[in-house]
Amino acid sequence: MMLKDNNFISAVVYLHNDGARAVEFCRTVAAELDANFKQYELVVVDDACTEDTVKQLRAWGREQDAPLTILHMSIYHGLEDAMNAGLDAAIGDYVYEFDSTELCYAPPLIMQAYRAALDGSDIVSVCPRTVRGGSSLFYKVFNAHSQSAYRLRTDAFRLVTRRAINRVHASSTHLPYRKAAYAASGLRMVDLEFDGQLTVKQKGRFNLALDSLTLYTNFGFKASVTVTLCMMALALAELIYTLVIFATGHPVEGWTTTMFVITVGFAGLFAVLTIVVKYLSLLLNLTFRQQKYLVESIEKLQK
Repeated sequence: MMLKDNNFISAVVYLHNDGARAVEFCRTVAAELDANFKQYELVVVDDACTEDTVKQLRAWGREQDAPLTILHMSIYHGLEDAMNAGLDAAIGDYVYEFDSTELCYAPPLIMQAYRAALDGSDIVSVCPRTVRGGSSLFYKVFNAHSQSAYRLRTDAFRLVTRRAINRVHASSTHLPYRKAAYAASGLRMVDLEFDGQLTVKQKGRFNLALDSLTLYTNFGFKASVTVTLCMMALALAELIYTLVIFATGHPVEGWTTTMFVITVGFAGLFAVLTIVVKYLSLLLNLTFRQQKYLVESIEKLQK
């Protein structure tokens, strides 16, 4: 008989109107964990499901041995806030984060991720080799402006150690983008690849992308500096043009002074805005938003 590992494992699964696929996914995950670990739990986050997803999952949970915790969010929160709630409820030494119930990879990859963690990686991302164009573009921009030594990419799920969770939560009580927070934690990360592609699109990804670029990169500051330099160059060109007209032409009375004031004023305005953006970026680095998710109720089911 194969010896089972003694570490306590948590699997946090995000749900939003996933239907019967949610039960099949949780059954697959539970089978992998049950075959390899003595102790594990499933923490399912019900992000305001409006159809029978939770009803089907509840019926399945009463029939299986491992504890099933269902977090019912009081309103729709979106992936990141709902998963933060799930991570707070999880108690495992190692925690799987399943942002989707789309099973586009072979189940044995779940254990491969665990073995990679045992080899010394605190964050293990399981990533498809094929990625949609929009996601690829976002990660290229993000990685180009990020200070992290690790390059983020699209992943199907990830495994994080308790140390990684504690490290990122020590920096902020609320994580607007968990993947970026893990990459910035200074802990070792590794990617596992599989042949496949994520096809299910989640809502709110565009706003999340903007928030992530603002909070975890210097993209906003660089963009503001670029705009400022362009506007200052235009202002300088306008100033030179004004002086040339004054020296060689016959400008309207007061025109030279007016244009001089306007061009210098706009250049100064954009310079001040750049300073303001820099201070705002520093404030964001010093303090994130406070915890913002609301849990309506918690169910614990066990046979």
